[in-house]
Amino acid sequence: MDISLVLAREFNTKPAIAETVAALIDEGNTIPFIARYRKEQTGEMDDQQLRSFGERLEYLRGLEKRRETILGTIEAQGKLDDTLRAKIEAATTLAVLEDLYLPYRPKRRTRAIIAREKGLEPLAEALLRQKPSDDPLALAGAYVDPEKEIENAEQALSMARDIIAEMMADNADVRSELRAFVRRTGQLTSKKIEKKESAAKKKKKAAEEETEDSEEGIQSTKRTADIYEQYEDYAEPVLKAANHRILALNRGEKEGFLRVSVEVSDASAEQIIEGHYVDRDCPSGDQIRLAAEDSWDRLIEPSLDRELMNELTDRANEGAIHVFSENLRQLLMQPPIRGRVTLGVDPGYHHGCKLAVVDASGRVLETGIAYFTLPGQDRRREQARQMIISLCRRHRVTAISIGNGTASRESEQFIASLLPELPGVSYTIVNEAGASVWSASENAAKELPGYTVLERGAISIARRMQDPLAELVKIDPKSIGVGQYQHDLKQAELERALAGVVEDCVSSVGVDLETASVELLRHVAGINDTIAQNIIAYRDENGFASRTDLKKVSKLGPKAFEQCAGFLRVNGKEPLDATAVHPESYPVARALLKRMNINNEEIGSGIEGFYARVEQTGFEKLGEELSVGVPTLRDIAKELERPGRDPRDSLPAPVLRTDVLNMEDLKPGMKLKGTVRNVTDFGAFVDIGVHQDGLVHLSQMSTRFIRHPSEVVKVGDIVDVWVMGVDLQRHRISLTMVEDGNRKNGNPKGDRRNADGQSRSRR
Repeated sequence: MDISLVLAREFNTKPAIAETVAALIDEGNTIPFIARYRKEQTGEMDDQQLRSFGERLEYLRGLEKRRETILGTIEAQGKLDDTLRAKIEAATTLAVLEDLYLPYRPKRRTRAIIAREKGLEPLAEALLRQKPSDDPLALAGAYVDPEKEIENAEQALSMARDIIAEMMADNADVRSELRAFVRRTGQLTSKKIEKKESAAKKKKKAAEEETEDSEEGIQSTKRTADIYEQYEDYAEPVLKAANHRILALNRGEKEGFLRVSVEVSDASAEQIIEGHYVDRDCPSGDQIRLAAEDSWDRLIEPSLDRELMNELTDRANEGAIHVFSENLRQLLMQPPIRGRVTLGVDPGYHHGCKLAVVDASGRVLETGIAYFTLPGQDRRREQARQMIISLCRRHRVTAISIGNGTASRESEQFIASLLPELPGVSYTIVNEAGASVWSASENAAKELPGYTVLERGAISIARRMQDPLAELVKIDPKSIGVGQYQHDLKQAELERALAGVVEDCVSSVGVDLETASVELLRHVAGINDTIAQNIIAYRDENGFASRTDLKKVSKLGPKAFEQCAGFLRVNGKEPLDATAVHPESYPVARALLKRMNINNEEIGSGIEGFYARVEQTGFEKLGEELSVGVPTLRDIAKELERPGRDPRDSLPAPVLRTDVLNMEDLKPGMKLKGTVRNVTDFGAFVDIGVHQDGLVHLSQMSTRFIRHPSEVVKVGDIVDVWVMGVDLQRHRISLTMVEDGNRKNGNPKGDRRNADGQSRSRR
């Protein structure tokens, strides 16, 4: 198999480009570097395409390695003929390859092996010949031997059928046809396990009896019980099984509540096997049919069931990781709210709400603690009011960032009540996931010495509003929680995917060497933890006057410099150091400026209309003159027009609020503006300014047919929604993105709900 041809076909590119991309990856180049600075060589693949290319390349190489191993093993057995070799070399998937290898794979002592050891293989071969004149019992009589523990002809026939059944199970063509049959007609089913039912009810009842402080736990337990109830007697075609339902079934089985399997017509499956072996109606043919029934029930069906469930799980795993990755990408790329002195509020009950004021650059100005979330404490609430108003006035606070954890609703209501006394101040809710873990970390202690763990949490919440990317990179991406069933996914694959997303986001935005944290630097392409620490140490001692100073950093060699330099910004004597132009392209950039009659010093804050002027001259013409590819030339022109531009600035800014709504205030038909907080397979959760995030189900996103919510919305999007329904008792809000008039005609299934479709608390 020519891997380059396969990749070229799958990624719709030329074989030469596929070979080049594979070579760039093999040379140790990072994906962000290849995507940004090797566009001519990759056909302008973006970072996501390149990561998919790399994963597929790894799979195909693994397939080739396995193919070589299998060929060598079978050849060592002396059983490799030209026909088998051709089939193995033509296999394009691991499943087909393993099917071909199955008859030659070393086996444990099976019933068929025992039968062969007792000399019954000739009887099995005689039965397979299916001579009309043969009497199976008479044939088997010759093999009766008490010394071999073959007591009668019936036992001999049974053991011969064991041999035939294994032959059928090892037949690659049979397995391939049955696999296709199961995929085409299989029903994914689940049944409840009775012994767990009472335990589940006890758990639910115990949770309901706990205090109100455990409200989140109660809701979580009820939600879990509700989901499993939906699957107690469930079946749907394998072809239609949604990824999130597969993950839910897997969790139910793992926790012992459900038994999950793939069911098909046994009779039809047995007929497929018989079609490969039964030639005519005769007594021996009846024995073959019995062997086919045994082969399906005992050997093939359990194997294909496991294989298909693994396949479904892998598909669901891949889909969920993709959703998680896209959500994380959008969350990290949310526009920063710059230039605001910010009060961070980390909500709490008995231990109070932690407060931290930071200036527009994130420098801590003051911290404190206030008590205003518990009822019946009027004196403390008044003290908190005076404290917060004083903090805001003293430091000229213009924005308040409230964490979405425990007591966020009460905090939001209290803060909103203060805004009439604080003209020009507004607030927003931020995701505080992972803040407590980071606050207690060694890196947090180094970054914020002299502050307690609780104070660091409030500081982090304030900074998350000012620059989400710079703050969220400090958190383990899995702890941010913008996905579904993340704990059920393959953790190594999830971690690799999320790490790639963070690297892509950090590299696309760029990093200021003078202010970057260790956490931010270690996500830049080509920089690891050690180099990040060394960069900080060098900066603290010497500072950075130019990008070339990076070469003086310990362990940052030529390859690392090549990979990272373009993503790091330095405001020094060389204006190009503050742009995304790579040092290797400085000569081209200077030549372009000279060609357009502009001095290098004029770059400054940008050259207005520069890109249009270059375009008017002609990119292809200039590319030939300057010996550079058109894609690179376009990027250089964009950078010179807007040096160090932040791609996040072109996105809608987060919603800052000045009032607060309660669920009781919501009425069907009410139009609201909200922020998409999470996207799942079945819909999107939208923050509309109340304690619960509302759910826009997949069916309520558009009048046109869509397969996945990500076709319409992304995390961080600002959307208009209309209230469809409010369930106060179950704390659920149903929203739609389709106006009423269009909804009635264009979306007749708008009221269809999914078992997982429910509002989610900010807690």
